[in-house]
Amino acid sequence: MAIALADLLDEKQVILRLRSRKPVNAIREIVQLLAHTGNIDKPEAFLEQVLARERAHPSVVENGVVFPHARTDLVGQIVLGIGRSHAGIPFGQNGRRARLIFLIGVPQQLVNDYLICVGTLARLVKDDATRSILLQAETPREFLDALTVESL
Repeated sequence: MAIALADLLDEKQVILRLRSRKPVNAIREIVQLLAHTGNIDKPEAFLEQVLARERAHPSVVENGVVFPHARTDLVGQIVLGIGRSHAGIPFGQNGRRARLIFLIGVPQQLVNDYLICVGTLARLVKDDATRSILLQAETPREFLDALTVESL
Protein backbone atom coordinates (compact mmCIF):
# COMPACT_ATOMS: atom_id res chain seq x y z
CA MET A 1 0.00 0.00 0.00
CA ALA A 2 1.42 3.36 -0.98
CA ILE A 3 -0.02 4.93 2.15
CA ALA A 4 0.02 3.34 5.60
CA LEU A 5 -3.12 3.22 7.71
CA ALA A 6 -1.36 5.30 10.36
CA ASP A 7 -0.93 8.06 7.76
CA LEU A 8 -4.71 8.30 7.33
CA LEU A 9 -5.50 8.54 11.03
CA ASP A 10 -5.82 11.94 12.67
CA GLU A 11 -7.40 12.79 16.02
CA LYS A 12 -9.14 15.75 14.39
CA GLN A 13 -10.99 13.35 12.09
CA VAL A 14 -12.67 11.33 14.84
CA ILE A 15 -16.07 12.03 16.41
CA LEU A 16 -16.56 9.90 19.51
CA ARG A 17 -20.13 11.05 20.10
CA LEU A 18 -22.12 11.35 16.91
CA ARG A 19 -25.26 13.41 17.52
CA SER A 20 -27.07 12.01 14.50
CA ARG A 21 -29.49 9.10 14.69
CA LYS A 22 -29.98 8.58 10.95
CA PRO A 23 -27.36 7.34 8.45
CA VAL A 24 -27.63 10.37 6.15
CA ASN A 25 -27.11 12.79 9.04
CA ALA A 26 -24.27 10.74 10.54
CA ILE A 27 -22.46 10.70 7.21
CA ARG A 28 -23.09 14.45 6.85
CA GLU A 29 -21.65 15.02 10.34
CA ILE A 30 -18.44 13.18 9.42
CA VAL A 31 -18.20 14.93 6.04
CA GLN A 32 -18.50 18.30 7.78
CA LEU A 33 -15.65 17.31 10.08
CA LEU A 34 -13.49 16.34 7.10
CA ALA A 35 -14.29 19.67 5.45
CA HIS A 36 -13.45 21.54 8.65
CA THR A 37 -10.06 19.81 8.83
CA GLY A 38 -9.33 20.72 5.20
CA ASN A 39 -9.52 17.20 3.78
CA ILE A 40 -12.48 17.89 1.49
CA ASP A 41 -12.91 21.09 -0.50
CA LYS A 42 -16.46 20.50 -1.73
CA PRO A 43 -18.27 18.81 1.16
CA GLU A 44 -21.78 18.96 -0.33
CA ALA A 45 -20.64 17.39 -3.61
CA PHE A 46 -18.67 14.73 -1.72
CA LEU A 47 -21.65 14.03 0.55
CA GLU A 48 -23.91 13.59 -2.48
CA GLN A 49 -21.46 11.10 -4.00
CA VAL A 50 -21.32 9.07 -0.79
CA LEU A 51 -25.12 9.11 -0.48
CA ALA A 52 -25.55 8.14 -4.16
CA ARG A 53 -23.29 5.16 -3.60
CA GLU A 54 -25.25 4.26 -0.44
CA ARG A 55 -28.52 4.39 -2.39
CA ALA A 56 -27.12 2.18 -5.16
CA HIS A 57 -25.17 -0.21 -2.92
CA PRO A 58 -25.99 0.19 0.78
CA SER A 59 -23.06 -0.44 3.11
CA VAL A 60 -23.31 -3.65 5.07
CA VAL A 61 -23.07 -3.51 8.86
CA GLU A 62 -20.83 -6.22 10.24
CA ASN A 63 -20.13 -6.44 13.98
CA GLY A 64 -21.61 -2.96 14.42
CA VAL A 65 -19.17 -1.45 11.91
CA VAL A 66 -19.88 0.14 8.52
CA PHE A 67 -17.64 1.58 5.78
CA PRO A 68 -19.56 4.09 3.63
CA HIS A 69 -17.34 5.50 0.90
CA ALA A 70 -17.06 7.26 -2.43
CA ARG A 71 -14.58 6.86 -5.25
CA THR A 72 -14.25 10.42 -6.43
CA ASP A 73 -12.11 13.06 -8.04
CA LEU A 74 -13.11 15.42 -5.21
CA VAL A 75 -10.21 14.16 -3.07
CA GLY A 76 -6.54 14.09 -4.01
CA GLN A 77 -5.64 11.33 -1.57
CA ILE A 78 -7.47 8.78 0.54
CA VAL A 79 -9.30 10.51 3.39
CA LEU A 80 -10.77 8.83 6.44
CA GLY A 81 -13.29 10.22 8.90
CA ILE A 82 -14.52 8.19 11.84
CA GLY A 83 -17.70 8.48 13.87
CA ARG A 84 -18.88 6.52 16.87
CA SER A 85 -22.43 6.20 18.14
CA HIS A 86 -23.13 4.61 21.50
CA ALA A 87 -26.75 3.84 20.59
CA GLY A 88 -25.95 2.73 17.07
CA ILE A 89 -27.39 4.02 13.80
CA PRO A 90 -29.53 1.76 11.57
CA PHE A 91 -27.82 1.30 8.19
CA GLY A 92 -28.78 -0.50 5.01
CA GLN A 93 -31.85 -2.44 4.08
CA ASN A 94 -31.81 -4.67 7.14
CA GLY A 95 -31.46 -1.73 9.55
CA ARG A 96 -28.63 -3.30 11.54
CA ARG A 97 -27.09 -0.79 13.89
CA ALA A 98 -23.62 0.59 13.27
CA ARG A 99 -21.73 1.94 16.25
CA LEU A 100 -18.51 2.60 14.35
CA ILE A 101 -18.62 4.44 11.02
CA PHE A 102 -15.46 4.68 8.91
CA LEU A 103 -16.19 7.14 6.08
CA ILE A 104 -13.66 6.89 3.28
CA GLY A 105 -13.05 9.12 0.28
CA VAL A 106 -10.78 7.66 -2.36
CA PRO A 107 -9.45 9.10 -5.63
CA GLN A 108 -10.39 7.04 -8.70
CA GLN A 109 -6.74 6.16 -9.35
CA LEU A 110 -6.13 4.76 -5.84
CA VAL A 111 -8.73 1.99 -5.81
CA ASN A 112 -6.14 -0.69 -4.98
CA ASP A 113 -4.88 1.35 -2.01
CA TYR A 114 -8.50 1.79 -0.91
CA LEU A 115 -9.09 -1.97 -0.99
CA ILE A 116 -6.00 -2.56 1.13
CA CYS A 117 -7.02 0.22 3.54
CA VAL A 118 -10.57 -1.03 4.02
CA GLY A 119 -9.32 -4.62 4.26
CA THR A 120 -6.91 -3.63 7.03
CA LEU A 121 -9.61 -1.71 8.90
CA ALA A 122 -12.10 -4.58 8.50
CA ARG A 123 -9.56 -7.07 9.86
CA LEU A 124 -8.83 -4.83 12.85
CA VAL A 125 -12.45 -4.20 13.81
CA LYS A 126 -13.38 -7.84 13.34
CA ASP A 127 -11.32 -8.59 16.46
CA ASP A 128 -13.62 -8.44 19.52
CA ALA A 129 -10.91 -7.04 21.81
CA THR A 130 -9.95 -4.24 19.41
CA ARG A 131 -13.59 -3.37 18.76
CA SER A 132 -14.22 -3.23 22.50
CA ILE A 133 -11.33 -0.78 22.97
CA LEU A 134 -12.66 1.36 20.12
CA LEU A 135 -16.13 1.42 21.65
CA GLN A 136 -14.80 2.36 25.09
CA ALA A 137 -12.03 4.81 24.13
CA GLU A 138 -12.48 8.11 25.93
CA THR A 139 -10.34 10.23 23.62
CA PRO A 140 -9.64 10.24 19.88
CA ARG A 141 -5.99 9.44 20.69
CA GLU A 142 -7.00 6.28 22.60
CA PHE A 143 -9.24 5.32 19.71
CA LEU A 144 -6.52 5.74 17.10
CA ASP A 145 -3.88 4.08 19.26
CA ALA A 146 -6.00 0.92 19.27
CA LEU A 147 -5.99 0.92 15.47
CA THR A 148 -2.32 1.74 14.99
CA VAL A 149 -1.00 -0.68 17.63
CA GLU A 150 -3.07 -3.52 16.19
CA SER A 151 -2.09 -2.78 12.59
CA LEU A 152 1.67 -3.11 13.22
